[in-house]
Amino acid sequence: QFVQSGGGLVQVGGSLRLSCVASSNIANAGFMGWFRQAPGKQREMVAVFNSPITTNYLDSVKGRFTISRDDAKNTIYLQMNSLKPEDTAIYYCRMFGAWGQGTQVTVSS
Repeated sequence: QFVQSGGGLVQVGGSLRLSCVASSNIANAGFMGWFRQAPGKQREMVAVFNSPITTNYLDSVKGRFTISRDDAKNTIYLQMNSLKPEDTAIYYCRMFGAWGQGTQVTVSS
């Protein structure tokens, strides 16, 4: 089980940080990360850990978003900078083969 936090409304160019806290040890969780789903679109991968040290990013967020982890806190983060209107979506954490509850990110112009 895990809980997401962060998100909200921000202006173009602003920043937000999302957090996802697990109740289990994430040190050996394997694949985990962040996805998003915009209205009328399919859910897409944003940033993930393919292994404890290997990451993968959606091309459109490279250089702007950073995924990180704190195993001592069983938490992963998504730092989002230089936000654009097209980043508006519900963002979901994925861990242990399950989805978080989702959190809305809205970027206003």
